[in-house]
Amino acid sequence: MATVELRFSAQPEHVRTARLVAAAVARRAGVDEAVLDEVRLAVGEACSRAVGLHRSHGVDAPVLVVLTEEEKLFSIEVGDEVPGSGGGAAAVPGVRGSAPEGDLDDGAEDEMGLAVISGLVDDVEVTSGESGGVIRMSWPTTPVTTLP
Repeated sequence: MATVELRFSAQPEHVRTARLVAAAVARRAGVDEAVLDEVRLAVGEACSRAVGLHRSHGVDAPVLVVLTEEEKLFSIEVGDEVPGSGGGAAAVPGVRGSAPEGDLDDGAEDEMGLAVISGLVDDVEVTSGESGGVIRMSWPTTPVTTLP
């Protein structure tokens, strides 16, 4: 299993870099070329959401993106450090989520971002807790063949 970790300060201009890295690693992992735009868009939405949460809650910690290549699966986790940031996940169709007790409505913009991600990715899960939230997305891969 190969893993790439990317940490960036919560600045909107770094989201583009995360998208480019995600697409490059996804391509190398064997994600179908036709799906790479979806990977880019989904990572962009997830990273933009994390950046927005960090900035609106005054969190100085970096946003964490973990890209993992397994045998037949490529997954991306985008993590923030805003406690209870998974709010709204259960209200978005197609998004599996778990959120702590209480009212966690981060607003319509947050739910819209999650809805966009769920429209792009078949396998998406949103979790949150005391240490922050994680959006986990995954795509199937096909074996990459190399020429001799």
